[in-house]
Amino acid sequence: MMRTLAVTGTLALLLGLTSPLQAADIEAGKAKAQPCQACHGKDGNTPLDATYPRLAGQHASYLEKALKDYRSGARANVIMAGFATPMTDEDIKNLSAYFASLPGDLHDLSHHEK
Repeated sequence: MMRTLAVTGTLALLLGLTSPLQAADIEAGKAKAQPCQACHGKDGNTPLDATYPRLAGQHASYLEKALKDYRSGARANVIMAGFATPMTDEDIKNLSAYFASLPGDLHDLSHHEK
């Protein structure tokens, strides 16, 4: 019994230490979004060019990964690298949460129906 409690307590402590220290701040992300709006649209749904992705409604984890990859050079795009390189992990998390919170039709598959 005592050993079970010790293991349970240790696991709880480890899970607590590995949880995110801070949740994303959507308002902070919104404040960082102004440069993005020039190409992806003010609402994240109306890109300047049809080849630019819609960001609104996209999964935050996907956006975070893409921005970190642009920042590191793992994903090559001179324009995006210029925006992503000075961003902190917190900036990226907040910005991704902001665009994920916007209404978008990325997950609406009705346009694929016959």
